[in-house]
Amino acid sequence: MSLDAATPQAPASEAETLLAPAPRGRSGRALRRIAEVGLSFALLVATLEAIVDLFHVETYVFPAPSAIAVALWHGLFGGHYLYGLYVTMTEVLGGFALGSAAGILLGIVMVNVKPLERIVYPYVVAVQTIPKVAIAPLMIVWFGFGIESKVLIVALTCLFPSLVNTIAGIRGTDADRIALVQAMRGTRLQLLRYVQLPSALPYIMAGLNTGIVLAVIGAIVGEFVGARSGMGVLILQANFALDLAAVFALLVLLGVTGVILSTILRAIEA
Repeated sequence: MSLDAATPQAPASEAETLLAPAPRGRSGRALRRIAEVGLSFALLVATLEAIVDLFHVETYVFPAPSAIAVALWHGLFGGHYLYGLYVTMTEVLGGFALGSAAGILLGIVMVNVKPLERIVYPYVVAVQTIPKVAIAPLMIVWFGFGIESKVLIVALTCLFPSLVNTIAGIRGTDADRIALVQAMRGTRLQLLRYVQLPSALPYIMAGLNTGIVLAVIGAIVGEFVGARSGMGVLILQANFALDLAAVFALLVLLGVTGVILSTILRAIEA
């Protein structure tokens, strides 16, 4: 037996361990996922283009993907799509922040104050059940055609997912951990900060991920009812002009924006 084979290997030092290259599994999976999405999108576009050309579909029925791409290009570089997207995203982010914060805070209070939950929760469910299309005209009457009415519509849309997930997350906290804090004479605020909120974070992030998608829908609904600018206004104008290529271009832009917002929230959660 050789000396090298018989000699045991020395354990790696802490510095060597820290400086070792990180495994590339996660980045490889992310690149593979991006490639899969890109390939599926390319196949979908090619299939739709072939169907439109093969069956000679009229542009006022369903525009070709190439026509949609041209409309999107002119709209983005012409500037009016970007301004409309800026207005809509201002409404989305403002309403999402307001509604999500209110939902999380209200969920925390309702879990800790049982009578409040029994009194308030039915009203929250009732407001959530009412279609936002029915609430939007009231918001326009009360707060005008400006951005305030759309922010409130988005906030009402985002409140319920955050509220329900916060309540479910806090109630799902491990009972042994709660008992440990109580045995150590921890205060209710310490229990909430160090045990309940960390345990509820996956639920809260799931509610936020749902809320950000619903926020885009709420903003567009508000702009459909009454607004001076925004993506909803551009969609209505394109519909009135029977410019379906522009309509689909705006819908594609909204869809991509929703995916980007959801991806950002997933990255924050990770």
